[in-house]
Amino acid sequence: MSLRAKFWLLTALRWLPAGLLIPVYALLPLHRGLSIAEFGAVLSVQGIVVLFLELPTGGFADSWGRRPLMVAAALFALASYSMFAFAGTLGWFMAASALQGVFRALDSGPLNAWFVDGTLAARSGPGGSGDTVAKGISGAGTVIGSSIALGALASGGLIAWHPFPALDALATPFLAAAVLTLAQIAATLLLMREERPAHASSLWDSVRATPRTIADGARLALRNRVLRALLGASLFLGFGMVGFEQFMPIRLSELLHNPELAGVAMGPVSAAAWAVSAAGAAAVPLLLRRWSLRHAAVVLAVAQGATVVGMGLAAGPAGLVVAFFACYAVHTAYGAIYETMLHAEVDAGHRATVLSLASMVLQPAGSLGALVLGLVATGVSSGVALVVAGAALACAAPLLLVRPVAAPADRASLRRA
Repeated sequence: MSLRAKFWLLTALRWLPAGLLIPVYALLPLHRGLSIAEFGAVLSVQGIVVLFLELPTGGFADSWGRRPLMVAAALFALASYSMFAFAGTLGWFMAASALQGVFRALDSGPLNAWFVDGTLAARSGPGGSGDTVAKGISGAGTVIGSSIALGALASGGLIAWHPFPALDALATPFLAAAVLTLAQIAATLLLMREERPAHASSLWDSVRATPRTIADGARLALRNRVLRALLGASLFLGFGMVGFEQFMPIRLSELLHNPELAGVAMGPVSAAAWAVSAAGAAAVPLLLRRWSLRHAAVVLAVAQGATVVGMGLAAGPAGLVVAFFACYAVHTAYGAIYETMLHAEVDAGHRATVLSLASMVLQPAGSLGALVLGLVATGVSSGVALVVAGAALACAAPLLLVRPVAAPADRASLRRA
């Protein structure tokens, strides 16, 4: 099996559980008595945990290895999914969200860094690596969209089936996600092979090397104006993503006046949205024939913001769903191009660290978004909250146009600007 095939398979196993949970992640806590503002607080816990752990775990991935971090991340995901399934109070949901934060911190970077490192190490010449990386990551975006679509479709089916009468129907997808995570752990152990860093001879040596790796990555970000701008764009992206990821089910529930019907409907709706997203990611190579990475990213950032504003202004379920589909048509493509721009600025020794820097900015911004948008939704309406989220997403566009003072030759092989 080729490196790219392994990467895509592991990506599919990573995101299938996410697809199961997307339709119910907001609805289960609300069904069990939490207010929208309390649910925003639950989401914020995840971002706070990521803020403190993101850089150490990213540096650890660079100093110890990608595979151990992927396995550890899956174990925390397993614990989080199980706790969510049975949580009944604000405190328990916050604890489950904290475990989710550990999972996200460990998970943000190792798999993609593993693929990019392997791709660049195997390149036959200096000119083709950028397209190979972009195609691999955009292909992974297609896999993510397809996997989440399949998971979301299965989620709606599980809720409608309700095989465990003693448990809320909305909790069933969390149990299914836990089972799939076990399969992900097994596949990671079997398929993910890597050349570990020279200083990774022992766990303790890797722990000692991690602070130096983090410091080097942070210095790189501070000295590189493109990285600084990209990290700034992550602030707006993290804030705005909360809107279409978490407030879509709430808005649909309000428009349908039935939370369980919204939970059932979100399964096929999310599945269709992520299928559209997969098609959008597959179109990235076509976009790059017409535009540079920067210009494509700007267009997609503005388009995504406009679609989320459209979700907020929609007066009925049909309009909301159409705007939701339009949002996902650009979401994964935008993410693939953004990540390729990040990879263009770093070497293998700091790749996971810089990805963690981006996630470290993204997650706390998401926590702030969850709190602010939750208050807006509670005090005004979920529609206004979505409009605010869309405006924030579009604000990232100018930062994506920042160019380096001088681009090294090695960086040019990844960037087609």
